[in-house]
Amino acid sequence: MIIDIHGHYTTAPPALAAWRQEQTASLEDPSVPAPHPAALRISDDDLRESITANQLRQMDERGIDLTVFSPRASFMAHHIGSFETSAQWAAICNELCYRVSTLFPDRFATAAMLPQSPGTDPATSVPELVRCVEEYGAVAVNLNPDPSGGLWNAPPLTDRSWYPIYEKLTEYDVPAMIHVSTSVNPAFHTTGSHYLNADTTAVMQLIQGDLFADFPTLRFVIPHGGGAAPYHWGRLRGLAMAMGKPPLEEHLLGNVFFDTCVYHQPGIDLLLEVMPTKNILFASEMIGAVRDIDPCTGFHFDDTLRYLAAAGLTIEELNDIQEHNARAVYPRLDARLGSRGGKRSSTHA
Repeated sequence: MIIDIHGHYTTAPPALAAWRQEQTASLEDPSVPAPHPAALRISDDDLRESITANQLRQMDERGIDLTVFSPRASFMAHHIGSFETSAQWAAICNELCYRVSTLFPDRFATAAMLPQSPGTDPATSVPELVRCVEEYGAVAVNLNPDPSGGLWNAPPLTDRSWYPIYEKLTEYDVPAMIHVSTSVNPAFHTTGSHYLNADTTAVMQLIQGDLFADFPTLRFVIPHGGGAAPYHWGRLRGLAMAMGKPPLEEHLLGNVFFDTCVYHQPGIDLLLEVMPTKNILFASEMIGAVRDIDPCTGFHFDDTLRYLAAAGLTIEELNDIQEHNARAVYPRLDARLGSRGGKRSSTHA
């Protein structure tokens, strides 16, 4: 199988964005009534249409069997409103991704967003995490290290305030993808700098701390190829040595993994050269931040399977990156695939 571990519902029916606009309008003007979740009506046919013509079509064209599917990252927008605002919004978005996974059970597996909010105890996100794992069968969650949206006023990921989330993740054996959302800071473009800054920042925070001594089975996926981490791995190794930390292979790489959302061949080649194969998972984030065709290649920037195919990997390395590593890092996904025999859907081209 070919498993894409990084997909977002960027093509959700327009009714979802309209409901969100009503919710945010009610926050800005108390005289505007807040919408009730029941007011959002999206049929199964609406969901099928939004997926079949978009993610599923591209998956079939590119040969991707299954996508780990979570709410649209930029829509998480944890900085808007209060915790109650985020809790209601997260519940709605998570339910839609779950419904997609039930309509296309062989092609999509649910990953959940958490109802984080600036200044709110991370423990408040635990009930939604539990609900999504136990009721929706979520195989992963997205964890935002900066709920403020580019102001970076949350404690580092190694702070004990995050521990209630980590305790539940390890109990369920569920990984977290470290993924920020919309930037409200004009100095940081959301997808061009804030996302990549956050990936790099998360890696450095984990190097500075000793989180995995307390949570030896906790697993984080750093998206977008790890930000600047692979490019500056020598700098990070040197800084870790200066801090008296163990070698990063021991300190980090038993728990931290990187995806292949890197949109040109030299970037993928660097990632593959610097990071051990076991720490790399195939992902494309298709219909995401970069949707155009690269005029230098004639193919979509986010068609990352092409870069892997051209990287000179052995068949064993390719199979590990495209399937086996995902099964190891996402054991609930592996169990789900095992219960279905790991078969491709009959809708696969």
